[in-house]
Order: sequence, then C-alpha cells, then structure tokens
Amino acid sequence: MSLPNTRAASLPQGDVRLLDTPLAQRLLTMTAVARLAYTGRDGTPRLIPVNYLWTGEEVVVGAFAGTYKIRDLRVRPDVAICIDTADGLPQVLTLRGKVTLAEVEGVLPEYATMQRAGMGEEAGDAYLEAIDKPGLRMVRIGLRPTWVGTLDFQERFPEMTPEPVRAALLAGE
Repeated sequence: MSLPNTRAASLPQGDVRLLDTPLAQRLLTMTAVARLAYTGRDGTPRLIPVNYLWTGEEVVVGAFAGTYKIRDLRVRPDVAICIDTADGLPQVLTLRGKVTLAEVEGVLPEYATMQRAGMGEEAGDAYLEAIDKPGLRMVRIGLRPTWVGTLDFQERFPEMTPEPVRAALLAGE
C-alpha cells in the first residue's frame, strides 16, 4: 500500500504509517547501505554501515555471532537506522525501535539475499560459498519500527528548517 504524497506530508514524524509512503518504500527496497546506531557496552554511541533487507514488516540485518555488535545489542536493543540518498536533494528514512536477535547455524537466508543483490548473483554465490563453513553462526537482527521519520526536502523538511533555506533548496528544482 502506498499513501498519496499529500496525505503522507500531513502525517507527523514518528508515525509508523510513514512506512507506506512512496519515499519510504523506495528507500526500503533499494540496494544501499544503511547506518545502524546503537549504544555500546561502555554506554557510548556506535554508528556502523550495514546491508539490510526489508521484508515488508521488518528491516533485517545479518551479523556474525560473537561480534561486539551482537554483544552490545543483547544488552541494549534500542536502535536507530538511517537510509538515505546523496544525489540531488537528500531523501531520508529514519527508523527507531528495539531489535530482536535470533542466532542461526550457517548463512542467514536474508544475508544471502542481501549479498546477491549487492554483489550480483555470481560474486554473491562465490562469497557465500567461501564463508559457509562448518561452525558458522550468524545472527538475524530484526527491527519492526516503532518510530518512523521521512525527509525529502520537497514535501517534508526538518521542522526547524529556516524559510530562506527552504526557498533556496526549492529554487534549484
């Protein structure tokens, strides 16, 4: 389902219905790197690039078991994810919520899908074959967003954007 732009523009930041906007759907389904923000064991913030897959309900990130990221997320599962574009006027999707973690033996199916999408079938298959060895354990990091924000610098600007900045950005269209 996709909301018309006029209705989407009226939804407040934080409303999960923003997931149904054309902007959110485009960003969720493109092959790009997202940024995952979480809190480390020492209480300081972390921000890392991650590949992701949108299932229609969750953003899924694959990780290898035993990493610092997994250790930290087990203690503090609250995260934020940002997916955006850098060409032209920025388009931004920000998501927040608590992740769930599920450890699996072998290559996580969603991870395989992400790798093939990003690397191409042949290179992706070669990479997956190289890592899929006995003892491999991966963790499925799943986020069902409880807070959603979008910015497209055309219909939705950051709330405090000064009017001269808005006018200058829109003049370049």
